[in-house]
Amino acid sequence: MQAPSSEDLRSTPSRNSFNRLGHTPSPVQSHRQSFTETLRGHPPSPRATRQPSLSQAQLQELLNNPPTAGTADPTFSGRDWHTIRVGELCHSADVRWVEFDAGIEDATNILIDSGAHVLLVRHRKDERAAHATYDYRDLTQYLLFATGQLHPDEDHLPIFTSLAKKAQTGQPIPLRDAKSLGNKEPFVTLPANANLTHAIEVFGGGVHRIVIVEEGTDNVVGILSQLRLVKFLWENGRNFPIIDALYPQSIKDLGIGSHLAISINGDKPLKEALTLMNNEGLTSLAVVDNQLNVVGNISNTDVKLLTKSSSAPLLDNTCIHFISVILSTRGMNDGKDSFPVFHVNPYSTLAHTVAKLVATKAH
Repeated sequence: MQAPSSEDLRSTPSRNSFNRLGHTPSPVQSHRQSFTETLRGHPPSPRATRQPSLSQAQLQELLNNPPTAGTADPTFSGRDWHTIRVGELCHSADVRWVEFDAGIEDATNILIDSGAHVLLVRHRKDERAAHATYDYRDLTQYLLFATGQLHPDEDHLPIFTSLAKKAQTGQPIPLRDAKSLGNKEPFVTLPANANLTHAIEVFGGGVHRIVIVEEGTDNVVGILSQLRLVKFLWENGRNFPIIDALYPQSIKDLGIGSHLAISINGDKPLKEALTLMNNEGLTSLAVVDNQLNVVGNISNTDVKLLTKSSSAPLLDNTCIHFISVILSTRGMNDGKDSFPVFHVNPYSTLAHTVAKLVATKAH
């Protein structure tokens, strides 16, 4: 049986249904029951009716022995990693565009259907310069606004009032207006000839991605993310002895990690989790039980499951319920179970930790 596409799981909305996410559809309108709605009444465990794709022994082996770095790229052999240029890690094919005048619904569909983690925003289609980004953090903030969960401060009250009037009258909301809802991560660019040291300094300030441009111009040549940089240093660590020497050390000895992890109880409503993620600038949030054991996580990318008006009741349901929806949807799309929660402890080596980050694309 062929697995449904993302388009099947996200029914095509009417022109303004996205703007009315917080409103209940009219009962006289025909409505095809969505996948998430079938789970809403009594959600069973997503693994209760499926055979696990991996045995317990295989899962334990993967947890204990994550993938190795593989073969290093000989291009970087013998080079000082400090001198490697950011442009060498980027690919123009990874760039996806959207225009400021596009509707928020159209921009969201492009983001989801392209499989990209971010869209670069420009004024015209013939332009190669980016002026902003649109990602799942922006979508989360807009969904909170559309459902009345986002409360403006005094500076943003006028734009909130304007957008609320447009939504109430069914007018499309352009991406330009949606980007004005609140403060976001800084939009940072670096020339392609900047070195990795400069990029690491930027990432150390809490920035998740950097737009890379041609030297002396604003023309975009690629995007460098935190994960791509981590993956590069992992796969090519043996080319850089000073970095390779760090991998056998424990994360405790290296002073890596935080004791102030932010989490939410699984019994809390999903809307509280999304609000917490938005307020704290998080891309992922741990979900715990009453004994503070991690039972799952909610990522910004998971909000793609909330872009239909029929999915609005999920916001009032629990985080645990939403995790069951996430896992079941992944099973439908990928044809296999998702992996359990991956974790490390203070005595895990840096190699063990980074290997899991790269293998699971965690963030």
